[in-house]
Amino acid sequence: MQRAAALVQRAYRPRTPCPWSRCQSSAAAEASAVLKMRPERSQRERILTLESMNPQVKAVEYAVRGPIVLKAGEIEMELRRGIKKPFTEVIRANIGDAHAMGQQPITFLRQVMALCTYPNLLDSPSFPEDAKKRARRILQACGGNSLGSYSASQGVNCIREDVAAYITRRDGVPADPDNIYLTTGASDGITTILKILVSGGGKSRTGVMIPIPQYPLYSAVISELDAVQVNYYLDEENCWALNVNELRRALREAKEHCDPKVLCIINPGNPTGQVQSRKCIEDVIHFAWEEKLFLLADEVYQDNVYSLDCRFHSFKKVLYEMGPEYSSNVELASFHSTSKGYMGECGYRGGYMEVINLHPEIKGQLVKLLSVRLCPPVSGQAAMDIVVNPPVPGEESFEQFSREKESVLGNLAKKAKLTEDLFNQVPGIHCNPLQGAMYAFPRIFIPTKAMEAAQAHKMAPDMFYCMKLLEETGICVVPGSGFGQREGTYHFRMTILPPVEKLKTVLEKVKDFHINFLEKYA
Repeated sequence: MQRAAALVQRAYRPRTPCPWSRCQSSAAAEASAVLKMRPERSQRERILTLESMNPQVKAVEYAVRGPIVLKAGEIEMELRRGIKKPFTEVIRANIGDAHAMGQQPITFLRQVMALCTYPNLLDSPSFPEDAKKRARRILQACGGNSLGSYSASQGVNCIREDVAAYITRRDGVPADPDNIYLTTGASDGITTILKILVSGGGKSRTGVMIPIPQYPLYSAVISELDAVQVNYYLDEENCWALNVNELRRALREAKEHCDPKVLCIINPGNPTGQVQSRKCIEDVIHFAWEEKLFLLADEVYQDNVYSLDCRFHSFKKVLYEMGPEYSSNVELASFHSTSKGYMGECGYRGGYMEVINLHPEIKGQLVKLLSVRLCPPVSGQAAMDIVVNPPVPGEESFEQFSREKESVLGNLAKKAKLTEDLFNQVPGIHCNPLQGAMYAFPRIFIPTKAMEAAQAHKMAPDMFYCMKLLEETGICVVPGSGFGQREGTYHFRMTILPPVEKLKTVLEKVKDFHINFLEKYA
């Protein structure tokens, strides 16, 4: 005890300050005095501000993930915090994300992807031989037999060969693997081609013709590249058909202020769901040949055709069937993806583009541009390979694959008809037949008082409508103004992907909301 007390006393005994401590104290005091004498400095201005940033980026808008979706995220957070709402969940019907809406993956595709990702599974008896065969072929074409290696910028060679074989089977027209470019989803291919096409300034600036309504990727890329957007309107009164006379009008007017060089087609349509007839495609190709326009054919929904009197015709197939005068001269880039169809594999970001009649020197420039981003994700390339090289009759997985594919597409066809029928029973809503793709784009009547309320909130009328729908029902859809629409008309885009029972609930909620909305603002 005495020893412990002595230690405590010694620990707390005042010590003689050392000279070094005095120096430190003196220096600190001097520094403090100098700081007090200095005038306070405000934080310097940021280099990057809204005023100094790239104005083309600021001009970009992408409605599919715009203000409505941000608001949906806020509401979801409030629900998690226990804040009471007139609903228990947010239903994100704003985007074509099949698996997020409950669609099950295609077994064969995931089996091959599992084998490619973890090759040790190639020894497992749990996987079918046809899946193992495809996985081995893909891995043998990858550096180090691994999906983790870079590929050639144009994509893995054997996968490009499979894409070319798929196009040949589909169209009955030979496809050259050298004209195939694997991409990070179709969006990457569309953006890349537009980058090469856009040039000039003033009245010689490149004009890009796009359908209205359109998928907002097009307007966003056009803004980013500072190109000129040239709108041509689809005919809503004729099931969103494309009329060549409307193309002529748009081109004629555009030539007064830009140089139209590109014509974009979405078939089947997004957001409108129309499927173009063969005659319509012939007319469009003839128009592009006549006016010397580069054709972009967005065909990512080619498997999503539901109307019995409609059929998908690829632009490549029709172009070649029109004869060598067209097939040897019309420049065409067509696009496909793993994200839509019956696969719904959005997250893999797999896609391809086929570009034909490209000038040889431009081909070199395209490969150079693609090489800047090294290569598309190799896992996405592998997923694309399975889409274009599925099981065939006689293979072990064929029956299950066919059953799953037909189930997905059959359900989508039922939901397309259900959506059309229920919307058309609601006063003030009109929905054209959903011939293909995976969306409804109904026209909605908005009363004058609702327009005035929208103006007071500094919103477009259909944005106001969709925001109210979200706040009162938890249903997230995208206003038609985000896709473009004729002046004085209003729409919204809603996916048909939710399971049938949930889709029925969504449609009933929209119906009740719309009737109450009309009464409130009558």
